[in-house]
Amino acid sequence: MARALIASGYFYRLDRKQWKDARPYPPLGTLQSAAVLREAGHVVQVFDAGLRRSADDIVEALRAMRPDVLVVQDDGFNYLTKMCLTVMREAVLAIIAHGKAAGCRVAVSSSDSTDHPERYLQAGADAVVLGESEAVLRELLGRWEDQAPWDDLPGIARLHEGQLASTRRAPVMRDLDQLPIPAWDLLDVSAYARIWRQRHGLFSLNMATTRGCPYKCNWCAKPIYGNRYNSRSPEHVLRELELILRLHRPDHIWFADDIFGLKPGWVARFRDLLHQHGIRIRYKIQSRVDLLLESGTIDALVASGLEEVWVGAESGSQAILDAMDKGITLEQIAEATRLLRSKGVRVCYFLQFGYADESTEQVEQTISMVERALPDDIGVSISYPLPGTLFHERVKADLQDKANWSDSDDLAMMFRNRHRPAYYKRLHRYVHKRYRRAQALRVLRGRLPFDPLRALSALYYVPATAVERIRLQSLSR
Repeated sequence: MARALIASGYFYRLDRKQWKDARPYPPLGTLQSAAVLREAGHVVQVFDAGLRRSADDIVEALRAMRPDVLVVQDDGFNYLTKMCLTVMREAVLAIIAHGKAAGCRVAVSSSDSTDHPERYLQAGADAVVLGESEAVLRELLGRWEDQAPWDDLPGIARLHEGQLASTRRAPVMRDLDQLPIPAWDLLDVSAYARIWRQRHGLFSLNMATTRGCPYKCNWCAKPIYGNRYNSRSPEHVLRELELILRLHRPDHIWFADDIFGLKPGWVARFRDLLHQHGIRIRYKIQSRVDLLLESGTIDALVASGLEEVWVGAESGSQAILDAMDKGITLEQIAEATRLLRSKGVRVCYFLQFGYADESTEQVEQTISMVERALPDDIGVSISYPLPGTLFHERVKADLQDKANWSDSDDLAMMFRNRHRPAYYKRLHRYVHKRYRRAQALRVLRGRLPFDPLRALSALYYVPATAVERIRLQSLSR
């Protein structure tokens, strides 16, 4: 069988914002492909780019293993890789070049390569997997090893006489329990644990229980799994959880699903299994406010160890939520926040500014929503048109030369909007300062538990917010 080096393509050090935040997670999708190819009989090693300094670091691994095949498998469970950042694309193209120089056949699988296969093929990749990768990679490596024809394999893009040639998409896997547990034994996670514990006092690892999302928010790209939603059984998830607890002893789990526990009865069964096996975990998830309001859901989540939930609040304007096809209401955001808080769960909001022709009044509505609800954390982003979305179709005529952010702190407005791009960069700072000011003032007024550092922070955030408002107004059209 083939000797295969499976590499990830996201370098935390190349994304200054994420490296400074110091919450790195191993490449889960890469470990999943490694497990599948190992199960197929190939000799497999993993090159984890996560904490490496540059793409050149793979040269040593190529020399040591001398693989027949290099697979660059990005982690489709990490929103950072889904953003298709320019700096990461350039790193993967360099990895491809190193693989070809070492005499490898090269296959690539990622959101960006699925959207733009020609860029990776022209850089030297022999094949790009379009969409879900595991079954396709298993068959592709088998054909390469047998020196058999592979140009008819579903889910593949290649160059034929210098032109892009693609086959039809392979079927999406429905029974995820057929997958082996990700190859956690092939990864040394001690460096991840050290960073987490030094900066945050705990060690968090990532898992995924599902694939895909059936909802149709029109700005959300789904190049890998589409609009399907498939779930592992709670029993299958428990087996992986027991493995990583034994091997790596994390203090905390991030379930990286787009939506956790959507399948009816799943969370209750998971809760029951944890109790039966005497396993206690602390975890965070992403979910939707309408789902969280379903009867018994929050109680089952809390009983199974939920500590923190991130929801896509997105906007304080119902008109913007409706334009996004988000399918939620402002009342549901407020009620889910209230109920989660009543159970001791941290509630965090994803916010998005600059959608379509968002007005200054609608921006203020979002900030006011944050000040009223005062979530435990916020993530602020600027609308980012990704290929394959209805939103991209709506604004593509106005797209500028720039089509991707360079890193996650770029926040460039890439299409013509009501305000100039500099306005949205300044807005990011203004929103965070108003949020921190609101927290400090609520502590001073006795509406939050007294925290001396947060109370004192009012001395900074009150004047700083006023200055940021003046700067923002100067950029408003």
